[in-house]
Amino acid sequence: MRRVVITGIGAVSPLGIGNAANWDALVKGQSGVDLITRFDASDMPVKVAGEVKGFNAEDFIDKKEVKKMDLFIQYAMAAAQFAMEDSGLVINDENAERVGVLVGAGLGGLPTIEKYHTVLNESGYRKITPFFIPMLIINLAPGHISIKYGAKGPNISSVSACATGTHSIGDAYHIIARGDADAMIAGGTESVVTPLGIGGFAVMKALTDSRNDDPKRASRPFDKTRDGFVLAEGAGIVVMEDYDSARKRGAKIYAEVVGYGLTADAYHMTAPAPGGEGAARCMKMALKNSGVNPEQVTYINAHGTSTPFNDLNETLAIKSVFGDHTSKLMVSSTKSMTGHLLGAAGGLEAVFCCMAMDKGVVPPTINYEEPDPELDLDYVPNTPRDAVVEYSMSNSLGFGGTNATLLFKKI
Repeated sequence: MRRVVITGIGAVSPLGIGNAANWDALVKGQSGVDLITRFDASDMPVKVAGEVKGFNAEDFIDKKEVKKMDLFIQYAMAAAQFAMEDSGLVINDENAERVGVLVGAGLGGLPTIEKYHTVLNESGYRKITPFFIPMLIINLAPGHISIKYGAKGPNISSVSACATGTHSIGDAYHIIARGDADAMIAGGTESVVTPLGIGGFAVMKALTDSRNDDPKRASRPFDKTRDGFVLAEGAGIVVMEDYDSARKRGAKIYAEVVGYGLTADAYHMTAPAPGGEGAARCMKMALKNSGVNPEQVTYINAHGTSTPFNDLNETLAIKSVFGDHTSKLMVSSTKSMTGHLLGAAGGLEAVFCCMAMDKGVVPPTINYEEPDPELDLDYVPNTPRDAVVEYSMSNSLGFGGTNATLLFKKI
């Protein structure tokens, strides 16, 4: 098996557009959550979300091509551009067939579906754009990225709800490790801050509706008063390469991907298994596959959604895996600042792990004000922390009981 490293990162999120903007907000403990502006939410019980503000698709995509892409594809294109520029990887005739793209989304083109359903009802089918289907299907995110850069290797999408981005990077890791590609552009993207998106999650009672008058404090993972997540949007993309190839071209290496776990709860459509049993097996798989001892892990970027059940069961899972070492772990949820990007969450949080390892700073869990006696880990409350992070872990847990874990090593 070949070694696989991350040489480029790209972030588009409610915290900002681009890597520098995201890191600056992270270390300042700033929230990207605010009142919904994308549509009139006055009749909704939930009025807050993590929107990407100030995004201009034409900064990243030719004007003629923009109209062929739903917003989730546009976000992926922007994050991929940041990651490719960061990596310095050049795709040419010599290596094109050895470079692939694996980018997924949880729901795909919901804005496009809503828009053209209205067009259909009001004006008839002839007014539907011929780009309707390509605009909304999830595999057109990697499709457009591959077209832009000429990447002719594997071109696929992972769709696994909130674990999509992490599965995408993990599966890309396997593709390179087994020799089916030398480099992969991988991650997740999402754009579901729409009436159907907010309304659908709201009727499930999954979203917080208690902080409409205080949006910056709405996402509060691990806090005793947590009562639901904040829906958000954006994209997180990484460039991954075979270690020898990256070293040969003198690329900057953020981290080595050394472990990947993927399991199922086989328990419930939306609720986690009691005690986080499935998540625990997932973390154990990542550790076993890497040969890394639990005591070597410094930092965990938790799934940490700010829902009562997730935060409790993930905490229990971490304690069951790390035992006595748990007290020495730093565990933070960057969703406290970004909200929950669904299929893009794992991609963005992998980017944040790379940043933490590169900068030597662990991002905080903000809005941690009232400790829950059942949740007793070091959640890096409210303030970032300087730390040498040799190994970091990122967890993503999705509807359907799907779990994914990545383990990174600093080089």
